[in-house]
Amino acid sequence: MRFYVGHHGNKPQVDPEVTTVSVDTALAAQPIGYWSGAANKAIITHIRQAMARLQVSQPQWWVLNQLAGAPTAMSQVELARRLRDYLDPGTTLGPDIDILLARGWITTGADGRLSLTGAGEAGRARIKKLVLELRARIHDGIDDAEYVRALGVLRRMISNVGGDPDFP
Repeated sequence: MRFYVGHHGNKPQVDPEVTTVSVDTALAAQPIGYWSGAANKAIITHIRQAMARLQVSQPQWWVLNQLAGAPTAMSQVELARRLRDYLDPGTTLGPDIDILLARGWITTGADGRLSLTGAGEAGRARIKKLVLELRARIHDGIDDAEYVRALGVLRRMISNVGGDPDFP
């Protein structure tokens, strides 16, 4: 295992001389900002590449899920509000909604509200299968208790710096 013991720019630096430090001590000194960012980038890239093979984007998946779980049709504004914490900064759902409309996976009612079609539900079921496979791969070797502890630590850190630790 390589030990990272400092920063240079945005990347932690490896110290090849560190051999007597325990793994836990070395890990405890790691920069959370770097590792949480690296985890986010690697996981999101993995998910989005897998979804692209099904010719769907992650935001399209989110739209399908929101519409499937909604008791009634939703407006684009309602969808955007529900998904705002998931979207990359500066992005909107408009292009993804347009693609889903063109595919016939969602439809617009006379009131302009969106709802899932039968074809959309079939597409969502295919994507759901992939999502479950992706989750299993991402969580490989990590039991639920370890995962919950990791989330608890991240939520505490978010709260410590004045962020909202609650799931959106």
